[in-house]
Amino acid sequence: MLNVRVATDSDHESIWEIFREVIAAGKTYPLDRDTPREEALAYWFQRDANVYVAENENGVVGAYTLHANQSGGGAHIANAGFIVRADARGQGIGRALGKHCLAEARRLGFRALQFNYVISTNELAVRLWQQLGMKIVGTLPGAFRNPTKGYVDVYVMYRSLNDD
Repeated sequence: MLNVRVATDSDHESIWEIFREVIAAGKTYPLDRDTPREEALAYWFQRDANVYVAENENGVVGAYTLHANQSGGGAHIANAGFIVRADARGQGIGRALGKHCLAEARRLGFRALQFNYVISTNELAVRLWQQLGMKIVGTLPGAFRNPTKGYVDVYVMYRSLNDD
């Protein structure tokens, strides 16, 4: 059974292990593939972030970070980032985290959710976000250098949280 809960300090190592695995692949996050642990955790646990983990009988298998996309006049729009352990993909963990994120963003008073940088070649994520009501509202041509596919497009995705 999958449990999604607020992350604690004791989850830092598990989050770091998953995050390191994801960024080292260089295919879904625009971060340096050699980002050090402290910098990665500072990114994930940035100021005012709400961080959650998904755990099952195998421990922490995924996480997400949810925070305001901008400050001031843009603080009513949420932004989020997601990671799932490689050996746990294809088990519905990303979907469970996405649904949890939408509910939490609403609960926290955000009016919409915006993803600023969804790599177009991350087709499973694009499809999942669309299934959860996100729409592609912009395309940044060739904005990401994929290690195997070269320069690929990046999507800006958006969903109002007030329309349901």
